[in-house]
Amino acid sequence: MNSHHRSIGLVFAVHGMVAGSMSTRIPWIQDQLDLGPGTLGLALLCPSIGAFLAMPTASRLAHRFGTRATSRLLIALWCAGVLLPALSPAPGWLFAAFLLYGAAAGMSDVVMNAHGVVVEKHLGRPIISGLHGMWAVGSLAGGGLGVLAAQFGLDARLHLAAVSVVMLGVGVLAGRGLLADGPAGAHVPAPRRFALPTRAIAAIGVVGFCGTFAEGASANWAAVYVTEVASAGPGMAAATYTIFMLFMASTRLAGDRIVQRFGPVTVVRLSGATAAIGALLVVVARTPALAIAGFSLLGLGVAVVVPLVFAAAGRTGATPGEGVAGVATITYLSGLTAPAITGWAAGAFSYPAAFTLVAVILVAMSALAGALRPKPAPAQTPEPALR
Repeated sequence: MNSHHRSIGLVFAVHGMVAGSMSTRIPWIQDQLDLGPGTLGLALLCPSIGAFLAMPTASRLAHRFGTRATSRLLIALWCAGVLLPALSPAPGWLFAAFLLYGAAAGMSDVVMNAHGVVVEKHLGRPIISGLHGMWAVGSLAGGGLGVLAAQFGLDARLHLAAVSVVMLGVGVLAGRGLLADGPAGAHVPAPRRFALPTRAIAAIGVVGFCGTFAEGASANWAAVYVTEVASAGPGMAAATYTIFMLFMASTRLAGDRIVQRFGPVTVVRLSGATAAIGALLVVVARTPALAIAGFSLLGLGVAVVVPLVFAAAGRTGATPGEGVAGVATITYLSGLTAPAITGWAAGAFSYPAAFTLVAVILVAMSALAGALRPKPAPAQTPEPALR
């Protein structure tokens, strides 16, 4: 692992650390503002809305200034933005804070993935899966520290301020080691503010939609499922989610070697089959052990799909930023709708029926994996040298 690879990996870890820290302090914010479930639910929609609206702007910034400079700027804004929700004095301010928080999350997500594609091209080997593994490690670390802070009754404003300052410092240090690139150049037109993805990007995005749907459904409903269907206690329910995330993180960290050996199409097809088997295990499970085994296979199967989708889109778009932004809007939409659709299916039919739907979506993902096949590179005007 060279210095550029280490630096972008650290940027991913910082992003995950900030996200994991915030997720553990939502109950504190709810108590502080005396929010009911409905109001809190609306507030928690705002980050996805902010991200969805802001991500096309990220690709334009990356086009103009390069992914290195833009990554450094946006990861700093992301670290600063984590404090805004905790400082909100009323629900209206909380909605605005979460919109800005989500915008910073989505924009930095797009550009750091685009820079990951630039580094991957520079190194000539897959690295995107491992970068997403670093994000998961950072998220787990941030969540763990957040649990300790909540357990000891630490004010979330103090906790998140400390996270903001420390992660800002780490992000600045990591940014110095990023691979230097420049603007895309006049020969590459700037991406439009809002534009429909090209057919190739849309096809890749559909694969990402399927993988993100299964990931979102599992992450949001695993604990509820083992409680309602498999009669698990609170400790076992919490452990189910943790095990699911650990399988995802460890698989992503090891994913680049697997992709390098078998290629993205084969890996996504096998991943979809593995995750579908896991979903079917969940469907038939009536004991916690079998349900946890199913969610473990789901985590193993969906882990590398989104990283591979981002990598494929970065290679296919006119610029890495534009390609990543195109599929990111689709995957964010999937992440926004998956928990609600899964809950609707569970309420209208049953929890097993909801995960039968997940299994069907995963089979479709395997069938559509050919969209990730690398295309022959067209002849291009030489770009500015990288150093």
